Amino acid sequence: MSTFTTRDGCEIYYKDWGQGQPVVFCHGWPLDADMWEYQMHFLAEHGLRAIAYDRRGFGRSGQPWTGYDYDTFADDLSELIETLDLQDVVLVGFSMGGGDVARYIGRHGTARIARVALLSAVTPLFIKTAAHPQGVDKAVFDGIKAGILADRPQFLDDFGTLFYGTNREGAKVSKGILAQTLQIALLASIKATVDCVTAFSETDFFADLKKFDVPTLVVHGDDDQVVPFEATGKLAAENIAGATLKVYPGAPHALPFTHKERLNADLLAFLQA
Repeated sequence: MSTFTTRDGCEIYYKDWGQGQPVVFCHGWPLDADMWEYQMHFLAEHGLRAIAYDRRGFGRSGQPWTGYDYDTFADDLSELIETLDLQDVVLVGFSMGGGDVARYIGRHGTARIARVALLSAVTPLFIKTAAHPQGVDKAVFDGIKAGILADRPQFLDDFGTLFYGTNREGAKVSKGILAQTLQIALLASIKATVDCVTAFSETDFFADLKKFDVPTLVVHGDDDQVVPFEATGKLAAENIAGATLKVYPGAPHALPFTHKERLNADLLAFLQA
């Protein structure tokens, strides 16, 4: 397997397909690099270099007890980019992974970055606060953590309903996709799975978004039952100078699966613009 070891000794797994301009994918919670297989295959077939890694604590990467915060995640991403000596990088972040991208730019700038795409991302802030009243109540995230600690497999199995929007009329998601998603999620450390709920819900990325100075695409479904559009994607586009916003009507959270053909085409057009 392709891996590198971080400054604090955590082994990070990554996959590296194709040749051309590098596109680095940051996955959502509680998944890993395998969630990107449709996008990676498509872009590699179209002359790009597709790279995805398993965040620490997830998939085939190491499972340390600590380090599940966005400063650490951003530094891990930076080490991947530096280890592979990538330049002119396109960063693509889905859901929780949008925070990795935002904090990377906040901490490390855009010297190596050409473009950014935020998909169903948690940026700029997920949780409800006095200054961000459209966010999600803290009780929801407390319930997620309690559910994971009580019965992680069943909680994650149930989570697939909201993730894919299978509770909506006309939703078409195969049993195989749902089984694969659960299989990927269960590879993660329970510690990482719980700690990352705190990280992705409570981290404020408003200041990070102000540092974006490269072309940015924001894509979000307006029926996202996991990361509500009005609290995240809409505001992210408003807070990133010159961002392009694409809203998928009626789309759920899991765009890389449910809307893969449209998303792949939009990503390729954005990269070729």
